[in-house]
Amino acid sequence: MTHSSELTYTPAWWVPGAHLQTIWGGLFRRIPSVPLRTERWTTPDDDAIEIHRLDAPAGTGAVPPRLVLLHGLEGSIRSNYLQGTLALARAHGWAADVIIFRGCGGVMNRQRRLYHSGETSDLEFVVDRLVGENHDQPLVLAGFSLGGNVLLKWLGERGALLPVQVRAAAVVSVPYDLERGARHLERGLSRVYGKFFLRTLKKKARAKLECFPGAFDAGALERARTLYDFDDAVTAPLHGFAHAHDYYHQSSSLQYLAAVRVPTLLLSARNDPFLPDAVLRRVVLEARNNALLEPEIWSRGGHVGFVSGRTPFNPHYYAEERVVEFFGAVLAR
Repeated sequence: MTHSSELTYTPAWWVPGAHLQTIWGGLFRRIPSVPLRTERWTTPDDDAIEIHRLDAPAGTGAVPPRLVLLHGLEGSIRSNYLQGTLALARAHGWAADVIIFRGCGGVMNRQRRLYHSGETSDLEFVVDRLVGENHDQPLVLAGFSLGGNVLLKWLGERGALLPVQVRAAAVVSVPYDLERGARHLERGLSRVYGKFFLRTLKKKARAKLECFPGAFDAGALERARTLYDFDDAVTAPLHGFAHAHDYYHQSSSLQYLAAVRVPTLLLSARNDPFLPDAVLRRVVLEARNNALLEPEIWSRGGHVGFVSGRTPFNPHYYAEERVVEFFGAVLAR
């Protein structure tokens, strides 16, 4: 494991196992209060995306960095890891923006499509707008889970054509191989997560079908019992893929790692219940051929967990702290 951090990560003894690490934050974490304002930006295809914005403190003099955050599958601004990272950005005097994927802000988006693991046009739109608003402001981007896959895919797509304002990226618990990840969520206790996501995704798909009758097969939607089934029935036809396998093949970020052209932290745990460890071994191999990639793979940590601290009364969330530390080090170069 490559590890250039001054931080140390020791999994909390009071949060044992991959599954408790994964669900702890959502169930027990006290979410810090961060002053945000919400904007809705009209996209080039006449839809709207929700942006939650954190302003940098006034009177700092130099232009502060801006952190752009992307959430995970079925996440929202209430996701605990977003709020924790925003609090750290505020403590550093940075500005920040959270992109809420289409259909995840509590209001159904206007266009036929939703969001998915390989959809990068909204991220492209947001970054281009931010660059246009302030050419002097450095940008750092972080993605969690699905949002990390989107971010890595976009970085690879842009390659050397990335805006110079984008200085660094970091991703946490990315499902680098989407098909293997989806199949992994059909096994053992990991099936609980798949069923949880499937319930909210099917509800969203039914609402979309009411607005766009015939967009996909309603019967196939109702027969879906796994995330793979859902992606085959809904995600693929709704977004122009032939089937789930085609969607996974085109959208998996593993194949884009070689083209990334900014310093990028790849943080994961081998006991992530969303992904087989064999995929992370492939990630490490890919990173050996790209000096800009910094893989940090821990044996324990769960999925977007990484809870540490000596007691439950003073927990630390290593992933968020590490992401901000990584950005600080790159920006200081």
